Amino acid sequence: MKLTAAQIATIINGTVDGDDTLEVSQLSKIEEGTHGSLTFLANPKYTPHIYSTNASLVIVNHDFKSEKVLTPTLIRVTDAYQAFTTLLEYYNSQQKAKAGVEKTAIIGNDTSIDDSCYVGHYAVIGNNVTIGKNVAIHSHVIIEDNVVVGDDSVIHPHSIIHSDTQMGTYCVIHSGCVVGSDGFGFAPKEDGTYKKIPQTGCVLIADHVDIGANSTIDRATLGATKIGKGVKLDNQIQIAHNVEIGEHTVIAAQTGIAGSTKIGKNCIIGGQVGIIGHLKIGDNVSIQGQSGVTSSVEDKKTLYGTPAFSYNDYIKSYIYFKRFPSIVKRLESLEKKHK
Repeated sequence: MKLTAAQIATIINGTVDGDDTLEVSQLSKIEEGTHGSLTFLANPKYTPHIYSTNASLVIVNHDFKSEKVLTPTLIRVTDAYQAFTTLLEYYNSQQKAKAGVEKTAIIGNDTSIDDSCYVGHYAVIGNNVTIGKNVAIHSHVIIEDNVVVGDDSVIHPHSIIHSDTQMGTYCVIHSGCVVGSDGFGFAPKEDGTYKKIPQTGCVLIADHVDIGANSTIDRATLGATKIGKGVKLDNQIQIAHNVEIGEHTVIAAQTGIAGSTKIGKNCIIGGQVGIIGHLKIGDNVSIQGQSGVTSSVEDKKTLYGTPAFSYNDYIKSYIYFKRFPSIVKRLESLEKKHK
């Protein structure tokens, strides 16, 4: 798809600094730009690449000032990163979406699939399933009985949506996800063995939720595991039974959240964070990567470490920790002098 600089500026509400008739036909990273491609500069550490890139068109912030001669034409915007995202959304919207049910798909009884939907090869959809408008269900997806999938959602290949799950609109489930599997519930017995606790609840996923590849969300023991509106989950995340995640919380890869913990709105949780069960994490909380959270957290706190505590206290303590061997030597030296 070819677009001129002027057309792109209209899409992203920018102004052209250079030749507005210039045409581009592909997108690229700034350090790998080629003639006829468009890229963007948002992170200052990539600034040196704008002077060497072969890209024909670069989106930059309004306040960008060139220190050398530039080859590419620029489009100046308020926020280059957001503008490039808008352009990607426009690009995707122009791609022709598939529709219809492939012959190899298996569809159960009393299942409703809108004509605007696409169901890929070897997908299996159970009984009493409701699929909204403009939904894409890709190959080898399994959707069990009594599931609801909202309008404009996408389920990528090899994902499994277990029974009684409800998904809102504009959700994206990436490849290899398992939603609605049994929670980890086992009761210890006197003989040292464990008795399986039936998991009879469900998973409720609100609108505009993204779930990364190979992530798992367990059904509740009773009631529902709840993923709030606008939540973004990275790859390989484990959400246990009866967990609740508030609106617009973002969680990075390999984080694990144990059962019945409730996480508030607008939280940011780094990669490889571990959160034990039955905690309450407040709104607007930030948890740094690889932290271990073992107690409930108030609103607007920033945590770091294992067990996690105040980020500022952790950084101060870490300075002393790094100096600990020299401090010990000084103490030993003082003890010798006073003997």
